[in-house]
Amino acid sequence: YFVAGYLGLTSAMCWCLMLNGFIGFQWAEDGTAASLWTFRLSSLVIFGVMYFVSIATFTSLGAFTKAHPIGLFIVYFIFNPFCLLVYVVLQIILVVNTLDEYWPLGNICFALVFFIIGQVIQIFLSNQICEGIKHYVDGVFFGTICTLLAVMMVYKYWDSITKEDLEFSVGGKSNVWEVKELLHEDDEFAPYAGQAANTVGHAGVSFANTGSVYGGQGYPQQQQYQQQSQQPHYQQQAYPPY
Repeated sequence: YFVAGYLGLTSAMCWCLMLNGFIGFQWAEDGTAASLWTFRLSSLVIFGVMYFVSIATFTSLGAFTKAHPIGLFIVYFIFNPFCLLVYVVLQIILVVNTLDEYWPLGNICFALVFFIIGQVIQIFLSNQICEGIKHYVDGVFFGTICTLLAVMMVYKYWDSITKEDLEFSVGGKSNVWEVKELLHEDDEFAPYAGQAANTVGHAGVSFANTGSVYGGQGYPQQQQYQQQSQQPHYQQQAYPPY
């Protein structure tokens, strides 16, 4: 059952990666409910199909048999590589037709090379490695390392074509420093608002739009400033001064 779960997750991951390759062609807006639920439901279906085929093959259920695991081999050795190949082709088309530079193609090529090397070591050279290292490790160890490198290069490719810095983003919360309300003239930090909004004027700063507190030359009007300083402030704003 653990092996069947592993095979199901592998097929679901390959399918999900292939669907992710179509996102760049705007078949659905990235992050919307339609795209997310398409990923979730279709990946769940692929996982269920692969899990059933694996269990049926291991237990010789119906037409499936352990002596001739044709269905299992078709899904694992044909369907999964087909999904990965489609993803690579889609990304090459996307980079050539959309981006101004071709450097991300190097990341995709490295990912493909690492993945192929890992599969060759794991499938064809595992016995030789196991006997040569006195049965301490086999080809699965080196194949897993190469697969990890391939995944890292796929992430590096995604990071190179994405302008937004989402590496450390957790959740969908907006910026905590985003100001939700406009500052009024009577607010305590209203005099500082003009310093961030205007950057042209005397000494590099213009306060022409700050209302009655500052004049057009960038200097406070003394009388109005004294009148406002004498008025009590009953509300404190939590906005940091700019």
